[in-house]
Amino acid sequence: MFASFKRILKWGTTNFVRNGWLSTATVSIMTLTLLVITVLLMVNVVANAVLDNLENKIDISVYFKLETPEDQIIDVKSQLEGLQEVETITYVSQNDALATFKEKHKDNPVLLQSLEELDMNPLEASLNIKARETNQYATISQFLESVHFKDIIDKVNYLQNKDIIERLGTIITDVKTGGLIVTLLLTLIVFLVTFNAIRLAIYSSREEINVMRLVGASNWFIRGPFLIEGALYGICATIITLAVLFPVFYFLSPKLSGFLPIGNIFSYFVSNVFSFAFLLLLIGVVLGGFSSFIAVRKYLKES
Repeated sequence: MFASFKRILKWGTTNFVRNGWLSTATVSIMTLTLLVITVLLMVNVVANAVLDNLENKIDISVYFKLETPEDQIIDVKSQLEGLQEVETITYVSQNDALATFKEKHKDNPVLLQSLEELDMNPLEASLNIKARETNQYATISQFLESVHFKDIIDKVNYLQNKDIIERLGTIITDVKTGGLIVTLLLTLIVFLVTFNAIRLAIYSSREEINVMRLVGASNWFIRGPFLIEGALYGICATIITLAVLFPVFYFLSPKLSGFLPIGNIFSYFVSNVFSFAFLLLLIGVVLGGFSSFIAVRKYLKES
């Protein structure tokens, strides 16, 4: 078995080297595809970070009437915490709201003096609510606007944030869908290119294959070298892709770091380089090997 594997490995490597131009073209196409896939992965990471950052800034606030007792507000907070759509709730008392207001307008003495002249705190207590998903804010708003709470709630600012919330949800869906579609298209292109490359390699080796079949070689022994050849496409493409990405991210990182929520993109890539390498190698080898398997299988059925 070891001897057979050694022969298969040797023949596959020989075919890879012998079909130099064909191998170069196939590896080039696969490298380009792996580069695009990597860029898409990085774009997806950045987009998710940006969207997460935006999501963290989106919430809805419910404001309670001035005369509402604090224990009733706490009761509403407890009921909201029982909803599966709610992730976090922050209670802002009237005193906290007043302190925040004064800090925000500390450079406006006229406004602060006018506030001091009032005999009461005009700011309302509120609950800042963050949902688990952007499409769940409508459900939370409907719960708050029920008849049960109408005597103590002054307003819910969901309608003011509704357009932003819905647009953000649409962007999240579009980014994920677009990335998936592009990845699938590139995967199909790699499959077709590798499939045709192996078909050409089989055609150039057809006499050797016929001799092997005449002497009783099994189909798996015939397939083996081409599977090795397909895997070599993926291995070489992965090595070249990583070699290209290092200098690219190194030079782009200083120019993009100030705009990206993940910080230094080169440091991010280096810290995750083994994950990227494993993923690219897996994609390259699986696509190359699978394409080779299908191509050889088709040839053996036809011949």
